[in-house]
Amino acid sequence: MEHNFLRDKDIVLFSFQPWESEIGFNFKDMAYELARHNRVLFVNRVPDRNSLLQDYKSKSAAMPGRGARNPGSANIRRKDELMQIQDSLWVLNPQVTLESINRVPVNGLYDLLNKLNNRRIAREINKTLKRLGFGDAILINDNDFFRGLYQKELIPSCETYIFYIRDFLTIQPFFRKHGVRLEKRMIQRADLVVANSAYLANYSRQWNPHSYDIGQGCELEIFMATDLPVPADIASIPHPIIGYCGTISSMRLDIDMIQHIAHSLPCCSILLVGPTDAAFEKSGLKELKNVYFTGGKDPERIPEYMQQFDICMNPQLVNELTIGNYPRKIDEYLAMGKPVVATATDAMEMFREHVFLCRTKEDYTRAIGRILADANRRYFSEAEKERRRNFALTHSWENSVGAIGDAYYNYIKKIYV
Repeated sequence: MEHNFLRDKDIVLFSFQPWESEIGFNFKDMAYELARHNRVLFVNRVPDRNSLLQDYKSKSAAMPGRGARNPGSANIRRKDELMQIQDSLWVLNPQVTLESINRVPVNGLYDLLNKLNNRRIAREINKTLKRLGFGDAILINDNDFFRGLYQKELIPSCETYIFYIRDFLTIQPFFRKHGVRLEKRMIQRADLVVANSAYLANYSRQWNPHSYDIGQGCELEIFMATDLPVPADIASIPHPIIGYCGTISSMRLDIDMIQHIAHSLPCCSILLVGPTDAAFEKSGLKELKNVYFTGGKDPERIPEYMQQFDICMNPQLVNELTIGNYPRKIDEYLAMGKPVVATATDAMEMFREHVFLCRTKEDYTRAIGRILADANRRYFSEAEKERRRNFALTHSWENSVGAIGDAYYNYIKKIYV
């Protein structure tokens, strides 16, 4: 796939998630890919007073003796202000604390305090850009419409401001209070918007015509492995196995759908790999003889479990939280060459030629039955497995970051021609 890549640019990545996060995330992968051909400064998430207080309380409660120092907060302060990760990639740990303002009820006062927070971060960024000799930088904001709202005007060396949207954060309680109006303002203020799904690109286009779908990058190497050991805790589960890997959350997965599959296909084992929430614990699924839960597993061991699936599934609910999300786990399933049944959403349309898309619980059981009843085993053939793998591998970080370059140069062409 040919792209007009960003090269020899100075790029500032404004992160909503911390660099040290134990859970991998898009923006960190994007930083490494961009740093192959550009100089990149990753601005780490800045703590606010409330988060520092909560950190202090949790760490103090876990330490012997009263009045013990809070090592977590101290570590924040001891972080090197600027860390060089590799030749062309740095991480900035701004040495400031933000005000905790989410509960401020008055919009005008909230906006005033939010701009103060933005200024504190911008001062640190401007100082570091000068230190590194960055000029005419491209600033990419990872979904942070709070801390990043005013950065375009507060960072003079910012040549182009790109807003990266990859989730519907505004439906979550914390973001709902001020997020709905600020997300819209953020999209309007940005020079261009890039999204990891067509659905989110169309959503952003309501307020910014320069909105582009850049797809999703995935690290799929560990899912290409073969002949992995069979995990001991599932070795006795009978085949065929219909499996799911990921967080087992009632906000994302359809409990009734899974129950219907288990009841309708008693010859199949339903294997759910991942941590479960309270609703799943109380659902009654654990009482069914052909439903198995493993609990959470280390990420590097997930392919061992997935390799034992005969069919992979993604029985998600269709709601505001899921409808626009890029289904990254589908790429992981396909990279292992597995047949997949999944709920049909706008974001899933791009997978239509490689996945059985289902709208009802009956669709799920019919699709699973069709795969298992295929006398010629076409759905399990090496040719079909290879076709799935090749499709999944097109969703690389190289292609996703290349699409950012395409969007950037397309925007520049429209603005200056």
